Amino acid sequence: MPRFFIDAPLHAGALLDLPQTVVRHVQVLRLKAGDSLTLFNGMGGEYPAVLTTLEKRHATAQLGEHNPREAEPPYRITLAQGIAGGDKMDWLIEKAIELGVTQIQPLATERSVIRLDGERAAKRVAHWQALVQAACEQCGRNRVPRVMPIQPITRWLNDRDAGQDEAGNADGDVIKSGVWRVLLSPRADSGFDSLPQEAPSHAGVLLFGPEGGLAPQEEALARDAGFTAIRLGERILRTETAGIAVLAALAARWGGW
Repeated sequence: MPRFFIDAPLHAGALLDLPQTVVRHVQVLRLKAGDSLTLFNGMGGEYPAVLTTLEKRHATAQLGEHNPREAEPPYRITLAQGIAGGDKMDWLIEKAIELGVTQIQPLATERSVIRLDGERAAKRVAHWQALVQAACEQCGRNRVPRVMPIQPITRWLNDRDAGQDEAGNADGDVIKSGVWRVLLSPRADSGFDSLPQEAPSHAGVLLFGPEGGLAPQEEALARDAGFTAIRLGERILRTETAGIAVLAALAARWGGW
């Protein structure tokens, strides 16, 4: 059944004018009046609906009873990703949403191929947010993760310095006092097996570099900010592969499927 995100309050029994973006999508799918669809607004759950009218530039839907169904994993992860070039970032964000991340933090790093600031940065974040919404429509999630504004990695890490003694470090446990922060690095001594076997009750952060990885000084700053470094093995994975591999492995380990 087609699913659509609606950025508006939804109520059981309401007759809703569909936004133009949804109207165009309905037309592309060649739906017609009387067809069923599902609507959600990111606030939890979803609404079965029936397309009541469909015109060239206007469509309405009658909402049914609220369905509290959720498709969230039993853990919360922010994906902090060094901005990758080309279409890699788009692909990575889409797949990360399918794999259950709860927030995306794009980071400008020393080795980032793409440099974005000002209006260009705002437009790119809006583009990524639209990808997130489309991915939620496709994969069945009713909670829409947020793409945060782009930040330089040094500023972002400096903002995370507070409480670093509780967050773990390169020589300690991944989780201390319920906080976990993990950095993927081919220079790390610990492997994936150092991550806990059970899903943590607190939210965590996975930090990945762009093409070429993080610069040594960026890794050092991340460790100072409480990140524990891990490696995946003897092979070096591309940035668009590494994040997805870790998220899929954690979903298998922590019951995210």
